[in-house]
Amino acid sequence: MKVAIYGQPYRTSSLDYIVQLIDLLIDGNHEILLVNSVYKILDSKLPPEVKTYSSSKPLDNNTDIMFSVGGDGTMLRASGIIQGTDIPVIGINTGRMGFLANVHKEEMAEALEMLNNKQYNINKRALIHVKVDYKNGTQKDFGHALNEVTVGRKNLTSMISIKTYLNGKYLNTYWADGLIVSTPTGSTGYSLSCDGPIITPNVEAMVITPIAPHNLSIRPLVIQGDSEITLEVSSREDEYLMSIDSRVESLPGNTTIINLKKSDTCIKMIELDNHHFLNTLREKLLWGKDIRH
Repeated sequence: MKVAIYGQPYRTSSLDYIVQLIDLLIDGNHEILLVNSVYKILDSKLPPEVKTYSSSKPLDNNTDIMFSVGGDGTMLRASGIIQGTDIPVIGINTGRMGFLANVHKEEMAEALEMLNNKQYNINKRALIHVKVDYKNGTQKDFGHALNEVTVGRKNLTSMISIKTYLNGKYLNTYWADGLIVSTPTGSTGYSLSCDGPIITPNVEAMVITPIAPHNLSIRPLVIQGDSEITLEVSSREDEYLMSIDSRVESLPGNTTIINLKKSDTCIKMIELDNHHFLNTLREKLLWGKDIRH
């Protein structure tokens, strides 16, 4: 099996586990590709069989699987590398929450055994495609989001106004600190912290969640997954912020239109048989546990 490993070089807590994972893969006679930024740090600790790849170039589509070693943020970046390929990804959690990277770092050997025994499913995770129209008639493609696209104010003193359309029909003008458009995958992230609903990953839907809206009757809205969303943002400031997962962009206020729709591509995520999404919910959100004692 040809295996790619992704990690972030500044996450020193992950580096030892990357070495452990490589040792396990070598024992299993797997071919290993390690992202070059991590390879440069670990070079002296690695066996000569380990090869490298660049995160700035498309990964070879004959790679069988990618391991992301880190937290959910690392998993988001790893997903960007395999986007548009058939390579599935699995996350080893060395971070905190671990909704996406939900395999515990102590379970790497067990996870490899389950992969070898085909004890897993591959889930397709929807992406949001982001394009921005500018006043001068140009359009820029900002790529794709696995979790969410968020627009928000750039300063702390005033709200922004977000005129929102669904499939060309006017929905509402949100006066708020910002607005989140989330995939089912991202429904357990920023949207959840703003009282958005949890949506299981296989549901064809998106969620529009306001951030601290001025009108108290405004609530998150679940919409059809193939809806096209148009956002016109007005601000007292010259600029506002748009974040695409963990990537933040500054856009000129009052002169841009954001267009969001479901991407034609998806991310394939491996779900081990003993790491079902419902199990992850119970574990991470402490459902069914009395934390008073």
